[in-house]
Amino acid sequence: MTLPIPRTYAPMEAKLVGELPTGADWHYEPKWDGFRCIAFRDGDRIDLMSKAGKPLARYFPELLATLGRTRAKRFVLDGEIVIPHEGALSFDALLLRIHPAKSRITTLSESSPATLIVFDLLVDAKGKSLVKLPLAERRELLEAFVEANVPDGVAIALSPATTKMVTVKKWFRSVGGGLDGVIAKRRDLAYVTGARDGMQKMKHTRTAECVVGGFRYASKGKLVGSLLLGLYDADGLLHHVGFTSNVPTDQKAAITSRLEKLTRAPGFTGQAPGGPSRWSTERSSQWEPLAPKLVVEVQYDHFSGGRFRHGTSFLRWRPDKPPARCTMQQVDQEGRSALVLLP
Repeated sequence: MTLPIPRTYAPMEAKLVGELPTGADWHYEPKWDGFRCIAFRDGDRIDLMSKAGKPLARYFPELLATLGRTRAKRFVLDGEIVIPHEGALSFDALLLRIHPAKSRITTLSESSPATLIVFDLLVDAKGKSLVKLPLAERRELLEAFVEANVPDGVAIALSPATTKMVTVKKWFRSVGGGLDGVIAKRRDLAYVTGARDGMQKMKHTRTAECVVGGFRYASKGKLVGSLLLGLYDADGLLHHVGFTSNVPTDQKAAITSRLEKLTRAPGFTGQAPGGPSRWSTERSSQWEPLAPKLVVEVQYDHFSGGRFRHGTSFLRWRPDKPPARCTMQQVDQEGRSALVLLP
């Protein structure tokens, strides 16, 4: 490519914080629940590169066509690939795209096309690098670029941005659990490739009370390694929805003894562990079923496709919570989809 930055150019990243920075030096954007992507166009050649520097174009062929419809023939955009589904963003639909069969990808690209949400401009339509400019200037140039080069109906969306904390609070009020979090960026900072300086993120975390439907022993010894979590559906079936493994070390012996006294099949009466899952390892297929007597409160970041996407964080036991009241209703996305924030 003849662009001034290479395809291997690493995106600027964010440091996870518990509270957003404030002041005139910062601007804020919604945190999008998708795949980070740097999009390169140099004439007829278009490339999509992941945060890890891996090509994404084969998984999202519709975005090649989308970027090909822009009026500008040369540019580099920083953004997030998302897939809207039934009025919300579906991370599971994104995961389905990482598939070896081209025919499967083609089918999915037609039935659930992706959108590119853009939030930075690294090379402009004239092929000039902008990475040394401060964010405040790059943002103005990005807005002008989208206005001039993205036709109506093309699946490229400009991420909203604000310098006002009152607007950030409005985002949370209007979207609720549909908002993945907020990114804060230093307005006076150049684009720092591969670094976390001047960019922070605060994720929107939630809590849920779950039935402990089973457990797994640790890889060594006979102490508990993880608790298997369950939630009841509307028909009263207990479904396996994830796990928590940060059980307090000083309590593991006592907790293991307590769990072993409750061992009883089936543990889960709906979806059960044992099959392949994103959190499984070779040794993790064996698990011990429990009578549905114990309730634990956990913290999580995402729930989709009937499961916690990542491992949850153990908060506390809830002996006051009846197991039957640990239902899927807890993890229904409150509020509206973050899609409503797009212009």
